[in-house]
Amino acid sequence: MGERFRRHLATIVAVSTAVVATCEFYNKTVPQEIRSSIADRVHRYISPSDEFTFIVEDRWQRFKNATFDAVGVYLPTKIGPSTSSLMVGHNDSNNILAPVEPAIAVGSTIVDEFQGRRFEWTLHEAAAENSGAGGYFNSRKNRWYQLKCRKEDVEFVTETYLPHVSRVADEIVKERDGLSIFTYSKGDGGWDATVFKHPSTFDTLAMDPALKQDLIDDLNLFVQRRDYFRSVGRAWKRGYLLYGPPGTGKSSLVAAIANHLKYNVYDLQLQSVKSDSDLRDVLTATTNRSILLLEDVDCSSKSTEIRLPKEEIDDQKMKIKHKKDEKSSTDGVTLSGLLNFIDGLWSTCGDERIIILTTNHKEKLDPALLRPGRMDVHIHMGYCSFEGFRLLADNYLGVKEHPSFKCVEDWMQRGIPVTPAEVAQQLMKSDDPQVSLDGLVEFLKNKKEADPPPPAKTEQAEAGKVGKKCEAEAEAEAEEEEDVTSSRSKLLKKILFFFFFLILFLLFLSLFFWGHPWFSSKVSNAGNVILSLLQRITTTTVEALNTENRYCHVVMKLTFKSQLTITRV
Repeated sequence: MGERFRRHLATIVAVSTAVVATCEFYNKTVPQEIRSSIADRVHRYISPSDEFTFIVEDRWQRFKNATFDAVGVYLPTKIGPSTSSLMVGHNDSNNILAPVEPAIAVGSTIVDEFQGRRFEWTLHEAAAENSGAGGYFNSRKNRWYQLKCRKEDVEFVTETYLPHVSRVADEIVKERDGLSIFTYSKGDGGWDATVFKHPSTFDTLAMDPALKQDLIDDLNLFVQRRDYFRSVGRAWKRGYLLYGPPGTGKSSLVAAIANHLKYNVYDLQLQSVKSDSDLRDVLTATTNRSILLLEDVDCSSKSTEIRLPKEEIDDQKMKIKHKKDEKSSTDGVTLSGLLNFIDGLWSTCGDERIIILTTNHKEKLDPALLRPGRMDVHIHMGYCSFEGFRLLADNYLGVKEHPSFKCVEDWMQRGIPVTPAEVAQQLMKSDDPQVSLDGLVEFLKNKKEADPPPPAKTEQAEAGKVGKKCEAEAEAEAEEEEDVTSSRSKLLKKILFFFFFLILFLLFLSLFFWGHPWFSSKVSNAGNVILSLLQRITTTTVEALNTENRYCHVVMKLTFKSQLTITRV
């Protein structure tokens, strides 16, 4: 008995020593990530009901899911040995040697360890089941992340882990040097991005120094006033209207604002949006900390055109206009939709956004589009001043002073309308400052002789010109309507004359067959039917023949007397 006990004890000691040695070897040679993965798989195999799954889709209740975007930024920083595949690439078409950026491949799994807990992410993709918004074919694919964790960690995920993911993603986005510019694609109803590397900055921008500093101060104040906008009950957004002649640097100013704030740019052409509902989808698909740009808004849509006062439009023309507006409400963006897009309830679907409108003709825009709250700051981009020329000369030629500057200043003070783009074009013709400046002076001289500056026009005069144009269009439409009414009057006249001569013919016949009982009864019945019909026609059309009222009353009197005559027969 004692010998048997000793043998069992020796066996237990040997097995225990082997297990301890194996565990020590396993812990020293196998990495922590692999050990955790094996332990997790064994745990799931033993108790599979302990697993819980979160689904994070790219869209959330029609809007773009911010959590999905945050996960897409966060997970590439957690690539480890357990990752089986990875996407790499870049969208910088201007630099083929740009460093590649990692991205999560469809079907790949990323394991993240956070505060001693293990989380497993997998990206999935499927084709969309229906067409895109507005009837366009939707080639966009639905994507979603699948997050697996233990059931006991569900509350930890919602309260701690996912907010951690969003904070880290926000820090990564803020630290990125590169910006993106997005264009709206109506084919798949989404935004297509490319690298934004416009070199324009406020230091290189040919603007009035005081105006430039005021704009910089306004932008910096806007970024810092998140709590202020909430306290006063307003959406955290700012509207800027850039107006002026072509070539005065409106697009360069937009690029300078984007580079100053480190905001992405969403460039929207209103022609590509089919309806107001599509416009709302476009707005909700943009991200926070971004610029929404609508360039040449006076040319891109009729929805921005100035409206005529109601007292200048008659009732009939207003009804026709309303019918046309209702018919075309699905053929493009309306003014109401655009105003709601900029300053309505839908404009609050996001924070820290800047809306910029550019136009060459401010006077053509509807005043409702320009009021504070929609376009808060109006910036006139005028012709190049001498201070602007000095900045351009420093940027393009590297000279701050030159003997030719005095000659350039003399020519500019003569009121020659020259844009910064024209000045820059002349300065780029040669690397020799003297040659470029001589060419600019010659250009200004020729421009003065060939194109003298037009007299200054006030905005009120321009608005009056637009009003006269609108009045002319209204008069033309009124004349066309009068022609239609005149044609109808002529047709009704012919009908009335026909019935009138028919009655005279019946009276003439009654003279030859006077007293015949059969004929008199038939003629009387037929005459009464014809005259009854004639009275109904004249009664229902008298309002449409306002210009012919006297004629209608005479005919009605004649027909009434004729009816009495025939009845007496």
